[in-house]
Amino acid sequence: MSSAATPSGRPSVLFVCVHNAGRSQMAAAWLAHLAGDRVEVRSAGSAPGEAVNPAAVEAMREVGIDISAEVPKILTVDAVKESDVCITMGCGDTCPVFPGKRYLDWKLDDPAGQGVAAVRPIRDEIRVLVEGLIAEIAPGPTA
Repeated sequence: MSSAATPSGRPSVLFVCVHNAGRSQMAAAWLAHLAGDRVEVRSAGSAPGEAVNPAAVEAMREVGIDISAEVPKILTVDAVKESDVCITMGCGDTCPVFPGKRYLDWKLDDPAGQGVAAVRPIRDEIRVLVEGLIAEIAPGPTA
């Protein structure tokens, strides 16, 4: 990434999913966990749910990451403006488009209404995608 939108100079990533309750929360948690302070992380949704999916919370707890205190957030134009990379999670959500931003869509199964056994493979697929993203935008040691 040639330039970052953040004052810190770190690349900034926004994960977007309709309810901001499953995939985008897991992706944000993986990125924060694996990249540490090398990347600024946000997540949001166009129609935020009431709470983070309990199966997603449990699946992440199994790998030592606690997302139980996270709260679904509304997607704002400012969140997109302040991000270098905007990643939708295969849920049909769209971000406002601004020049100079990178937009990706990760096709992931929806964990809504699924038990933790069905969420584990989604969690693991997200980790692989996040590791690839880190290698591109913020290479360095990983946790």
